Formats: sequence, C-alpha cells, structure tokens
Amino acid sequence: MKELDPTVLLAVLREMLGPLFWPLSAVLALGALALATLLLRERRIVLRRLGRSHVLGLLGGLGALVLMRVLASGFVAVGGPVDWLLLGLVFVLGVLGAAAAFYTLGGWWSIVRRRGRPGIR
Repeated sequence: MKELDPTVLLAVLREMLGPLFWPLSAVLALGALALATLLLRERRIVLRRLGRSHVLGLLGGLGALVLMRVLASGFVAVGGPVDWLLLGLVFVLGVLGAAAAFYTLGGWWSIVRRRGRPGIR
C-alpha cells in the first residue's frame, strides 16, 4: 500500500470497531456539536474546567486502550514500531476525546445549574 487512502482507513476502522462504529460516530458528531454550541454560548474558555477535563481525559486514554484490547486483537499482536505508534495514537485520541467530553459536560452542567437559581444568570 503506497498511498494513504481515506476509504481504506475508514474500512479498517469499521472492521476494528465492528457494530460500535456507527453509534460511536454518532456520539462523536453530537459531542462536537455540543462543544461548539457551548463555546459559542460562553464566548470564552473556562480555564478551571479545562484543567479538570485534561486530568479526567487520562481516564479516556486508558478507556480507549481497554476498548481497543476488547474489540481488536489486543496487545499481543503489537510487534513493530508502527503498531506501537498506533497504540500511542489510540491513547492520545482517547485523552483528547475524553477531555473534550468532560469539558462539554461540565459546561452544560454549570449552565443548567445556574438556571435553577433565581437571580443568577
């Protein structure tokens, strides 16, 4: 394989995730929409929430590795440098995805909580 074709990558990803591909894709799309809506609504990035979400994102990285171990062949088949690179990439993407999810959930939670208090905007 001399060329990096997006359709081949999509096919490999669908094969690795199996029946979870479409539900995870939908969650990803809805999460991105919720994050974009939150950022447009708040018009700023809350640094305290961002720091907490980065720390909690490490759990997402570990969760991504566990999900890969359960769905794919596991860590036994990891042999070459490309396999180790892919394993690191899975961890980093899990960290980033979980951090974005925790930031979004925390932001919407604070908005909902503020609405319940009269006189506080």
